[in-house]
Formats: sequence, structure tokens, C-alpha cells
Amino acid sequence: MSVAFTKEDSAETASETMLPDRPIPDGPNLVTAAGLEALEAQLLAAKHAYDTAMVVEDINERRRQAASPYRDIRYYSERIRTAQVVENSVDRSVVAFGTTVTFEREDGRVQTYRIVGEDEADPKSGTISFSSPIARALMGKGEGDVASVAGGEVEILRIG
Repeated sequence: MSVAFTKEDSAETASETMLPDRPIPDGPNLVTAAGLEALEAQLLAAKHAYDTAMVVEDINERRRQAASPYRDIRYYSERIRTAQVVENSVDRSVVAFGTTVTFEREDGRVQTYRIVGEDEADPKSGTISFSSPIARALMGKGEGDVASVAGGEVEILRIG
């Protein structure tokens, strides 16, 4: 019988289901307290998905179903290990990690974002990463200050 028609427990099959690590951003892993809680919840969800995959009888299917959760476990474990929780600043005179900033673009659009860690950033939900170009341009500036962003300017209207 041809080996093509047999179920093999081979290293080759295992390597086909090992996903590469998710990229870890360079620099410090700053997070808010809520961001750390979210990372911990995502790690628990990944562990649950992995445990669920481990009960699948067919070894090849088990490997396929476990690949993504296993990669996520490695990622979230590392992000939690390196997390540096930054407390919310009580000083609202300048834009800093954890503050909410409202600014106006040259075209008249007014936008409001909270500056958070990379894993918790979601611009659609009103949060941006501290390492994003807009956050880097705004950090350390106060209300009324102007910052250059992507060839344009924004004026800080409010810091909260």
C-alpha cells in the first residue's frame, strides 16, 4: 500500500501545523491596568481553545486545531511577562500614556483618542498605541499646542 493512503504521525505533518510566532513589537511593552487584564483574558481563552483541541482523537486534526491557540499562548505569555503597567497620569496638562486627547486636523475633523498599549489599541474604539505616529507627535504637548503629523498639522483641543 502506498504511504500516501496512510495516516502518518510524522515530524513533517507536525511541522506543517506549527505556526510561526506572532511578531512581538520592538520597544517597551507598556500597558494600562485594563490592557493587562485583557491580555490575561486572551491567554485564558487561548489555553481553553488549546485544551479543547487536545481532546480531538485524530492526531492530524488535533494538530491543526491546536496550532493557532498554541501560537497565541506563546504570544500572550510573552506579552504578559514583559508588560509594564503604567498608571494613569494625574497630570492632565500634557499628553501622556493613558490620557485621552482631542485634537483638530487641518481639514476641520475633530478626533478623540486614548493613548494605550500596542495590544489594546483599536482606533475604531477610540484607542491608539503609544507607538503610533500620531501619539508620538502628541506626547508631551499641551492644550493649544500644534503637532506635525503625516505632513499636516493637528491642534490639541483637550486633554483628559
